[in-house]
Amino acid sequence: MTEKEKKLKKEVEEAFKAPAKALEETIVFVEKEEQAFVNAKPLKGAERYWKTLGPGLTTGAADDDPSGIATYSQAGAQYGLQLIWLSLFTYPFMSVVQEMCARIGIVSGQGLAANIKKHFSAKALYLSTVLLFFANTLNIAADLGAMAAATRLLLPSVNFELLTVFFAVVSLLLQIFVSYASYARYLKYLTFALLSYVVVALVVHLDWADVLYHTFVPSLTFSSDQIFLICAVLGTTISPYLFFWQASQEVEEDILHGETSIAKRRAYATPQAIKSMQTDVWSGMAFSNLVSFFIFAACAGTLYAHGVTNIATADQAALALKPFGQLAYVIFALGIVGTGMLAIPVFAGSTAYAIAESFGWRYGLYRKLKQAHAFYGVIIISLIIGVIAEFMHLDPIKGLIYAAVANGVIAPIILYFVVRLSGNTRIMGEHANGKFASFFGWATIVIMVVSGAAAIVTLF
Repeated sequence: MTEKEKKLKKEVEEAFKAPAKALEETIVFVEKEEQAFVNAKPLKGAERYWKTLGPGLTTGAADDDPSGIATYSQAGAQYGLQLIWLSLFTYPFMSVVQEMCARIGIVSGQGLAANIKKHFSAKALYLSTVLLFFANTLNIAADLGAMAAATRLLLPSVNFELLTVFFAVVSLLLQIFVSYASYARYLKYLTFALLSYVVVALVVHLDWADVLYHTFVPSLTFSSDQIFLICAVLGTTISPYLFFWQASQEVEEDILHGETSIAKRRAYATPQAIKSMQTDVWSGMAFSNLVSFFIFAACAGTLYAHGVTNIATADQAALALKPFGQLAYVIFALGIVGTGMLAIPVFAGSTAYAIAESFGWRYGLYRKLKQAHAFYGVIIISLIIGVIAEFMHLDPIKGLIYAAVANGVIAPIILYFVVRLSGNTRIMGEHANGKFASFFGWATIVIMVVSGAAAIVTLF
């Protein structure tokens, strides 16, 4: 074979090898991409789920504010695991209520106060708003005190009053000068602070079989102290400020997506939007109750088990955990600060939404300060009053628990309007309450009325 023939043969062989090699490389590439897709699919699913979460998650997390933490801690310390079943019992009630509020905001394109103003008497609206302002201001004062006391556990040389003012100012600046998109994202990620209580429960030694037994088997003694504490638990779980915040945040989310007019926001109330909201709300409430469950468990398995049955101050609640490990002690203190930074903007913001909607002022965290002076003015006044009240040396833990009881007494009044509005087909159309929602809505009102009345009786 001549050199020329050998060269030609080689070229032919190479010509046939090229497609085969290209095909082989293509198969390898496709296999790699397919594997990458398989590996990424759970992450993509998790990412889509995380993006679905919004107002429902932050509302649920804000429910576990220092008031809630103090109340659950006191219940666990005083009665052990006896009341831990409340963390499971309250879940469907608070989820249904918050879903009602969210539907009202989505379908009507307006907040809860604006709807009460439109469909009920002005007296009803003003009563709701005054009660909300009272409860929220009390909560702000108590939360600021709890945050300052918790910080001093880690930084004992820092002045208590200075810390109180610092937390109030930081919260205020975030609400006024940070864009709503960034602010909502900040609140969303701040919910991770609540995982600190899961860690606390896991680092201390608990009898989990006993914990689960008391979770599913209710137990009561019907003592006056226990009745008072049950009302506090219900009040800090099903709280009036959450009703207003949830509805208004759904409106803010629509505005963030470009639905700037009420008509456009109403058109945005599609079945898909309602479904996404339900996922968000029920997930947020599940997260909230899961955290309360771990707080109950941690305090019952440590404080109650070792005879620490009365928590008088915020630092005592954390210090009592110190014998069970430095980590638990530090995490508990940091958790109070983190959840306070999440909850205080919700307290002040919900008050501002309610008052601004009541008087027809321009409102919304998406607006700049110069665009909504009165709205932001309410936030500023709420925080100033909260700081002043704290300077009057309000006992942090007692203040938090009494704030929770105040919520328990006020909640049924506002819940009445929520259930009536969300069940009205003329207002809600096809998105009005079904039988399931109606039952749990009215049942929640009855439970809150009974517990609130019983708590008031125990005070005399």
